[in-house]
Amino acid sequence: MATAIKQLNKENLLSQGVQLLMEQGYHGTGLKEILDAVKIPKGSFYNYFSSKENYAAEVIQHYIEPFIIQLDKHLQNPELDGLSALKNYFGELITALENAGFKGGCLLGNLMGEIGGTSEACQKSLQTAVHRYQRLLAAGLKKAQNEGTVRIDKPAENMAALLTNAWQGALLRMKIEQSSEPLKQCCHDLLDDYFKVR
Repeated sequence: MATAIKQLNKENLLSQGVQLLMEQGYHGTGLKEILDAVKIPKGSFYNYFSSKENYAAEVIQHYIEPFIIQLDKHLQNPELDGLSALKNYFGELITALENAGFKGGCLLGNLMGEIGGTSEACQKSLQTAVHRYQRLLAAGLKKAQNEGTVRIDKPAENMAALLTNAWQGALLRMKIEQSSEPLKQCCHDLLDDYFKVR
C-alpha cells in the first residue's frame, strides 16, 4: 500500500511539473509551489528526487511518453498507411493546440531554449526524449517509403530529423502568432510535398 501511495505521489509530482514548467519555465517554478500543488511536505520531495534538476529530467520523460504512445497508436493502426498515420497524428496535435488556445507549445522546445545547455541531467533527458520521438517518426517514414508514398532518395532518419526540427520551429511561431497556420504549413510543406514521391 505504501509503495502504491508513493508511486501515486510521484506521478502527481511529475504531472504537476509538466503543467508548471510549461506555464512558468524551469527558473520560474519553485519547489514550494510544486509541493503545495500536490500537498506533499518539502522534506518528502527528496524521497522521490535527488534535486530539482533531477526532477525536471524525469518530468521531461513523463511529458514525452503520451506523445510516443499516441504516435505509435497511429502507426500501428492496420487501416492506415504510414503517411496517413503521420498526417492523422499531426492533425490531432494541431487540433489539441487550437483547442488549448495555442498555450504552452512543447515542453521540450521550451526547456531546450531555457536550460538546454546549462543542465547536464536535463540536456541528456531532452536528448533521450527527442531521439525516442524521432526514431518513431523515422519508422513511420520508413513504412511510407516501403509503401511507395514517400521519396527514397533521402534516408527516413534524415527526414524525421527535419520534421522534428521544423515542427519545433513552427510551435514557436504558433506561440507568437497565436495561430495554427505555421503548424499546418510545416505539415503541408513536408508531408504533402517535400517528402512525397514525385
